[in-house]
Amino acid sequence: MEILTIYPPGGPEALAFAAAELKDYLGRMLAGEEGRWTVELVLEPDRPEENDRFSLSVTPEGGRLIANRGRAALLGAYHLLRRLGCRFLAPGRGNEIVPAVPRAGLELEEAVTASFRHRGVCIEGADSQENVLDFIDWLPKAGFNSFFFQFKIPYTFYARWYHHEGNPLLPPEPFTVADAAALCAEAEGELRRRGLLLHKVGHGWTGEALGCETVAWKPDGKPLSQALASRAALVNGRREFFMGIPADTNLCYHNGEAADAFTDLVVNYAAAHPDVDYLHIWLADEYNNVCECEDCRKTTLSDQYVELLNGIDRRLTERGLGTRLVFLLYQELLWPPVRARLQNPDRFVLMFAPISRTFQRSYDLEAPDTAIPPYVRNHITLPVGLAENLAFLRGWQGQFRGDGFVYDYPLGRAHYGDFGYVGLSRVIAGDVKRLRQMGLNGYMSCQELRAAMPNALPNYVMGRMLMDETADVEEIIDEYCSAAYGPGWERAKDCLSRLSELSSPDYLNGKGPRRDAAMAQRFERLGDLCLRSRGELDGRSPAKDAVREGFWTRLECHLEASALLSRAMAALARGEEDRARGLWEDLRDLICQRETALQPWLDVYRLLEVTEKYTGLGPLKQ
Repeated sequence: MEILTIYPPGGPEALAFAAAELKDYLGRMLAGEEGRWTVELVLEPDRPEENDRFSLSVTPEGGRLIANRGRAALLGAYHLLRRLGCRFLAPGRGNEIVPAVPRAGLELEEAVTASFRHRGVCIEGADSQENVLDFIDWLPKAGFNSFFFQFKIPYTFYARWYHHEGNPLLPPEPFTVADAAALCAEAEGELRRRGLLLHKVGHGWTGEALGCETVAWKPDGKPLSQALASRAALVNGRREFFMGIPADTNLCYHNGEAADAFTDLVVNYAAAHPDVDYLHIWLADEYNNVCECEDCRKTTLSDQYVELLNGIDRRLTERGLGTRLVFLLYQELLWPPVRARLQNPDRFVLMFAPISRTFQRSYDLEAPDTAIPPYVRNHITLPVGLAENLAFLRGWQGQFRGDGFVYDYPLGRAHYGDFGYVGLSRVIAGDVKRLRQMGLNGYMSCQELRAAMPNALPNYVMGRMLMDETADVEEIIDEYCSAAYGPGWERAKDCLSRLSELSSPDYLNGKGPRRDAAMAQRFERLGDLCLRSRGELDGRSPAKDAVREGFWTRLECHLEASALLSRAMAALARGEEDRARGLWEDLRDLICQRETALQPWLDVYRLLEVTEKYTGLGPLKQ
């Protein structure tokens, strides 16, 4: 069948891209049909702050897609394809189910408005350009509308892969900051092609203000220059890079020269990059690294932060720049300011980043209110409990009532502790269902792009729920598993569900005592389950198509690796540290040997980094 697309000329590039995608997919799905089928794409723009919206009217004779912007048309195109049976199961076009459909099956009348304005993913981990481009291509298929590149140049995320950090079996490849800039420019072009929103920077401003090109969380290799030392925070009587790392070093924000340098960097960057939709203004990473000079002690870091943001806003306004700025509730900045207030709230977007929260359960909005603990300079403890985290958010919202979203981490660390992904998917769904009541208008996931071992269910659930907060997570899980595993999918779902029941994201991420008899028993049972389930899959009949066979094969490999990690955690919880470290090193050897085959699915660098940093096992023997 011939597929014709009609859309107004001269419109957004994303509209033309949506038309091309419909032509491609429908052409394959209707290949056995005769005649011609025409779809018209129409734009009906509304206010920029309105959520993505589209409507579909489809019959065997033709179709019409009306959207309020180009990316909404693309979201509508993929929504239509999904309703017709397509399944976009993971990044990469080789992970899609594209069924044949009869022309008579083209019947749909539907109007959709995304539940939330902000629906995005932020780069983390170790990534090739193929990983980045595949993920960008997948974003609107999964319901997302935004992508975030950290730092001015996201060098560290690319370099970790191309230098093969953490995997001694793969020799490092040449890769420079200039290479990363070129790859990022290409990726941003793909975002523009789809009309997706671009978030940039966040980390790195303070290091740049101290004279260092800051594109990673690594030591600069040389001491802070004497000429700029007065700009740095005074910590333990010294003005120097915190732990040697510029990105982790705060400024002396009372110092006008330091504040002006920071402001100049932001304003000049905003002027040179008008294509950035949301520019993130963050201070140093890490915590308990705040200036202890006499003047800074007279106020709080959050008060200084708000005054810094107000100064940036004034300068942007003077230059006629309407750049939207994202400010961060994170570590010391979880404590709301005492006196300072944002003077132009319409420019700003609040971002709540509860990095230390538990992922054993979703946000609990019924728990009694918890008081914010006193702020003690350079002696804070990050909150784990959900009620305490929410107390900080409410404290800020008492002062700022503008736009905001959560910046959360289920696929940045916690997922390595949920071996089945089903439990974590339910936690994500529960979190999304509570966003509106939390006064937030969306979700940005800070995560590895290669977070799909054994599958991409958590991201799939996240995208679908952010588009439709009323969706039933159990129906989405069944939809995903049946598409990914095909006949016999119930067996796979049951295995994954049992893995999740015994898993502990918190223990693997360093929460709770390391010696714990109950946890040791739990992980021992988990290891037994992995080995037993792996044995049950031996001798199975291969799936009839390559996509589903790939999912079954990865499940088998995942069970093998998870058995080793479970045994390591069980030994650690029993206090058998040498045995735990030996099993962990066996895991490292296994996944390093298989990384080439598993590259799009498993981030070996990040799994090893997280287990080394948080479990108490590290460091690995080289």
